[in-house]
Amino acid sequence: MLIFLQLLLAHIITDFVIQPTKWVNHKRHYKGKSKFLYIHSFIAGILTFLFLAKLEWWYIAVFIGITHYFIDLWKLQFKKDNLKMFVADQVLHLFIIILACLYLVSGFGEILPFFSRLFSSEAVLAILTGYLIIIFPTGFLIGKATKRWQNEVEDDLRKNSLDAAGRFIGIFERVLVLTFILTTNFSAIGFLIAAKSILRFSDKSETGARKQTEYVLIGTLMSFTITILIGFLIRHIAF
Repeated sequence: MLIFLQLLLAHIITDFVIQPTKWVNHKRHYKGKSKFLYIHSFIAGILTFLFLAKLEWWYIAVFIGITHYFIDLWKLQFKKDNLKMFVADQVLHLFIIILACLYLVSGFGEILPFFSRLFSSEAVLAILTGYLIIIFPTGFLIGKATKRWQNEVEDDLRKNSLDAAGRFIGIFERVLVLTFILTTNFSAIGFLIAAKSILRFSDKSETGARKQTEYVLIGTLMSFTITILIGFLIRHIAF
């Protein structure tokens, strides 16, 4: 774990702490011809070497620096610098870090046994299944259950709400509620409900606001109820 944290810290400092916006814009404009792409990759290797603090592991620093260059070069070929590209870029960097870490600790032979133990654990499977249920099927269930009221508030929601904001709010709130239940932080659920109530229902003076409030409240209560029931079921199985 120490080696992984050392490699991860070197990456975070390289990509987010000491990389100025000027470098990012220059790389985006000149791509493979940008001098800052080479400097940035060199820094990734140097920081890796410094954090590992072992001369005999110099080749890991070279490996990180070279792969960092090619991953960034690949990302620069795309015109859009959106969330998907950011996540893909960081996942690739993380994958390289994990590979380097496994090599240094001779951990490749433990990969299959680790996953075998992981997916043979009743607790792990229960928790994983629970999160998948509250993220995906529960959202569809609530959508179907509240469909009878959607037409009444559809125009108001379209004018006064961000596109698909309600769906993402619901997903995040269910993830938080399930996490609070599994970690026995039941009081935090009350704070979450209060915070959402203040933010969502503080300005409801316009026409039709009551219907919108009731519609959102129904969905929220359904969301919390289903997640709480699933949470306690998982606690019964896993703990």
